[in-house]
Amino acid sequence: MDVKIETSWKEALKSEFAQPYFKTLTDFVKEAYRTKTIYPPAKHVFEAFHLTPLTQVKVVILGQDPYHGANQAHGLCFSVNEGIALPPSLRNIFKVRELDVNVPYTTNGNLTAWAEQGVFLLNATLTVEASKAGSHQKKGWETFTDTVIKTISEKQENVVFILWGAYAQKKQVLIDQNKHLILQSVHPSPLSAHRGFFETKPFSDTNSYLKSKGITPIQW
Repeated sequence: MDVKIETSWKEALKSEFAQPYFKTLTDFVKEAYRTKTIYPPAKHVFEAFHLTPLTQVKVVILGQDPYHGANQAHGLCFSVNEGIALPPSLRNIFKVRELDVNVPYTTNGNLTAWAEQGVFLLNATLTVEASKAGSHQKKGWETFTDTVIKTISEKQENVVFILWGAYAQKKQVLIDQNKHLILQSVHPSPLSAHRGFFETKPFSDTNSYLKSKGITPIQW
């Protein structure tokens, strides 16, 4: 796992890449890719960082783990490659998008277009073993991605952090709420979405905030 990463991120995180835990994490991930089937493909582990430079982050959506099925994960949380059936959480996200901002429901689950507009689609854990959800948790990724969240909070202003579900909401402590907006609700998973997710308006609420700060809204 050579950390080839976009320049603004590389500069902001260079001290993190030098930490002993990151060397241990890198060794673990390299060995995993060598001996097992790991998702996303190695070249896409830092896809979110490549598509959304630190200096262009307007919105952060936080996921937990990459998808662990074949051809699904490509380095952006909740996103799947085009042509892959939509996972249940993404189906619900698209249903809310249609209700909220009238974007027609689609079967293309690739969210690259969001990322290219400044929506940083970050999973707390960036790799996973095939068919083993959570298999790369507590190996060091969370330490790294917590630093990423803090870095965005410190270096950027007027970012919308969208925290779906209890896991993501625990990350609030990393975010300066005097500088940024936090939108939170239950997770879009079918296990919890019925408890209010469909009544939320994350897409229009995000754009209203961005516009109020003179920032170009997202074309969802």
